[in-house]
Amino acid sequence: QVQLVESGGGLVQPGGSLRLSCAASGNILRVNTMGWYRQAPGKQRVLVAAITIGGSANYADSVKGRFTISRDAKNTVYLQMNSLKPEDTAVYYCNANIITTTPVRSLACWGQGTQVTVSS
Repeated sequence: QVQLVESGGGLVQPGGSLRLSCAASGNILRVNTMGWYRQAPGKQRVLVAAITIGGSANYADSVKGRFTISRDAKNTVYLQMNSLKPEDTAVYYCNANIITTTPVRSLACWGQGTQVTVSS
């Protein structure tokens, strides 16, 4: 059994910054690609940024130059969000492809979501 636990959301003014964290725990053999998605009210969930086990990152065009994704050796992924805009307001979800131990299998896991609100 594995889980992703997120933290770091909140209310911030336009131009401000927030840092999201997501820690994977449980019967983990390896965590492959980790990423952040977001879902605004009435819209579909979309990819914000992702990072491979080797550290290669990709970003949605809307956040390039403002957001930075990173990960550490303890299966935690971060999203540093700078120069936030009202249109960044959404629920942010962590996602990870996890290889579990006995039994060995591949799981696509999601966090519970954390609200980010950008407003003056």
